[in-house]
Amino acid sequence: MIETVDPNLESSMIFTESAAAKVRTLIEEEENESLKLRVFITGGGCAGFSYGFTFDESAADDDTVVERDGVTMVVDPMSYQYLAGSEVDFKEGLQGSQFVINNPNATTTCGCGSSFSI
Repeated sequence: MIETVDPNLESSMIFTESAAAKVRTLIEEEENESLKLRVFITGGGCAGFSYGFTFDESAADDDTVVERDGVTMVVDPMSYQYLAGSEVDFKEGLQGSQFVINNPNATTTCGCGSSFSI
């Protein structure tokens, strides 16, 4: 059973307008409207856990699904326990552009923001 999370709930993940717009652009470039952004956690990185992003054509039955502006973000159950309450955003600046996760569960993060510990 796929759970769709209300992006306005505090305990859910926030998928910003900027992130959804960037994902929409990338999906259009791939010419595959069935793509979804999969956000996940893996062990590693300088702080213990690393964030990962990939495209997936389907959501598993136990995935958490967050939709914004017609774009779907999916998170597996193991990753969701570390990401609940997080904001997935897309930032552009002098150092380039990247997806950024603002994770209230992280006690420390590395300087680049791509890994964290709890």
